[in-house]
Amino acid sequence: MPEARTPPLQAVSPEPHPTTLIGSVQRAMRLLEAVAARQHGAPAKQLAREAGLALPTAYHLLRTLVHEGYLCRDKGLFFLGEAAERLSSSGAQQKRRSTVSETLAQWRDSIGAPVYYAVYREGEIEVMCVADTPGNPAVEEWADFRETGHAHAIGQCLLSQLDEKGRRDHLDRYPVQSITPYTVRDNVSLLRRLERTGRMEPVIERQEYALGTVCAALPITVGTTAAAVAFSLPLHQADRLLPAAHQLQGEIGRLLGTLAISISI
Repeated sequence: MPEARTPPLQAVSPEPHPTTLIGSVQRAMRLLEAVAARQHGAPAKQLAREAGLALPTAYHLLRTLVHEGYLCRDKGLFFLGEAAERLSSSGAQQKRRSTVSETLAQWRDSIGAPVYYAVYREGEIEVMCVADTPGNPAVEEWADFRETGHAHAIGQCLLSQLDEKGRRDHLDRYPVQSITPYTVRDNVSLLRRLERTGRMEPVIERQEYALGTVCAALPITVGTTAAAVAFSLPLHQADRLLPAAHQLQGEIGRLLGTLAISISI
């Protein structure tokens, strides 16, 4: 009986096997890249040549991409369509979000406290990003931040940037309510406090939202968008509040251009 032969071992490649890749997707992507490289559009023959495709194949893929909205055709030239622009916009938005996260992390490490970034958008307080660590955790949102803007430094800072009509509109929807024994007592008291707040002054809050916690927020206004950067400290570190606020204010001034273009995240 002949001896059984062991088949040779096959080398394992880290790259996808060619049979697992979808050729039509690869070819379509090459066409999209060729169109993106031509700001003023390009005809099918040129795109086929640059993508290394046969003209009939290129025509078929181009028609499909036009149908799906990734390309558009005008006077025989192909341009990126709305669907491709949406992808580009989403990518840019993700990059801006990443930039803000990295900036907040730098400030967090610089002042040794959790840092928050928030905006006032369409009548609502939105905390967009938080940078904290296990050793310096963010304040737990035990009461909805949107509904309790009167009680935390972020909300007070954002409301201070609105005009009187905007403030009253917000308080009509989210009236002052007692969160801790230190919370401002009523709408009138809050409005008076907001009126006294200097345009670019830090807003300080001590245990109004969470017992055992003090916070400071700094205003950032770009165009019509109100925004704020804030940080929180445990009560036993309250003496650090103002020095850290001034330190953060200086760092914001140096990096305001980076943050300002990212307010729309």
